[in-house]
Amino acid sequence: MATDNESKVLGVVVFARHGDRQGFYQDPDTYTASSTVITPLGERQEFQLGTLLRSVYFNSSAPNYIQGIADENSLFQPTQAIVRADAGDEGGVIFDSAVALVQGLWPVTPKASTQLANGTTVTSPLGGYQYIPIESVEPNEDVSLEGFTSCNTFDDHTEAFYNSPAFQEKAKEVSQFLTDLKPYMDGRPVTLENMWNIFDYMNVQSIHNATFANTLPDTYLAQARDLANWHEYNVFSDDSITGIGNIAFRTMLPSVINAIQRISNSSDPLKLHYSAIAYKPFLSLFNMTGVVADGALPPSIVNYAAAVVLEVRQSASSSEPVLRFNFKNGTDDASFRTYSMSFAGWDGSADTDVPISTFINAFQPAAVNTTLDWCHVCGQTQARGCAALLGAASSSVPAAAHHDRISPVGAGFLGAGLTVAVFGAAFAVLFFLGYLTFGKGKRSPSRAKNDHLELHSSTNSVTKETA
Repeated sequence: MATDNESKVLGVVVFARHGDRQGFYQDPDTYTASSTVITPLGERQEFQLGTLLRSVYFNSSAPNYIQGIADENSLFQPTQAIVRADAGDEGGVIFDSAVALVQGLWPVTPKASTQLANGTTVTSPLGGYQYIPIESVEPNEDVSLEGFTSCNTFDDHTEAFYNSPAFQEKAKEVSQFLTDLKPYMDGRPVTLENMWNIFDYMNVQSIHNATFANTLPDTYLAQARDLANWHEYNVFSDDSITGIGNIAFRTMLPSVINAIQRISNSSDPLKLHYSAIAYKPFLSLFNMTGVVADGALPPSIVNYAAAVVLEVRQSASSSEPVLRFNFKNGTDDASFRTYSMSFAGWDGSADTDVPISTFINAFQPAAVNTTLDWCHVCGQTQARGCAALLGAASSSVPAAAHHDRISPVGAGFLGAGLTVAVFGAAFAVLFFLGYLTFGKGKRSPSRAKNDHLELHSSTNSVTKETA
């Protein structure tokens, strides 16, 4: 397996899981999540990840320095970076993790200052804090970072897994272990269906509760994690790249592909695209890219502050940029490791670097490009603005683009606005032709008494360009 050590990094697409947090629960059938809060440990984990990314990609003397990016001696440049954070799953934990990570990427600096007309130098608060814009991606307005919730066909996929012979066999196999766990679960349901919540409770308590950590038998946490890994990978993966089990990453693909294309374009200033997410999209990403196929990377839940970096590189032997898959599993790994991708059209055995056209051609068909597409794929007719979007589609009004925010309330205003516009145009025509008057006026004598008027309207379209 070859790696081109002479290639240069043009930019990176980063996915990072949130840091350590307090207790958390999610419905094992629908994956609807409860809120929780990040801990100081989680903030530090994310800050350290940001610091590592800075040392690898912002250091102008480092081998993987991003060509043309504002280096470690420069201030943050807004045109060079996009930061997005899932604001739904686990409450504000993911957004807060993004805040901590960008503090490591663009730390405090006295250069964040200005000189006033009177000669006084004023430095930003906290010794020169750099304020990095973060897009808060609200699930009810944008499905891109959380495509799995409220998705009826995904719920059917999960239920089918629970009813499968493999699941039933696994449940019999581990029944004694689950029985042995009950004294430690504080009354929580101890079933294989609930395995994620069982493991997460044990993991959180083992980190933050000394009494629990000292009481739990040595092998129990590892056994629970192994079962949770099996459970979650089967839920968030699929045999087909376009399968509903991969929905968690399929909704992310449009922004990922767009970022790759922009970074590859020498006239575009974008250098870094970072998405702060939960663990679920990682599992779909691993499945779709085939990085777990050879066993080098296990199909498992990623640790807190784990990160994937897709490096867009300019090959020394080809004019076409290539893509390299790097992964760091939280604090378990000191640095990033490169893994070979394997998918339809690319077996990964000869090279770790994939031409971007090969990657895009393979993954673009799996992308869920618009919210309306998501409504169809998920069999959803009401939630997340689907009622308005489906109604607009049936009236031949194009739906809003995937990354355009459209809430149910906003969709209502959209429909109302279109109605007002159409009727307003009709009234204007009637007034112009003399069929409608305001105040005291006379009907135009140029029309015979029995004349009639036909109003023809072309299809209305509502589009919004995205940056």
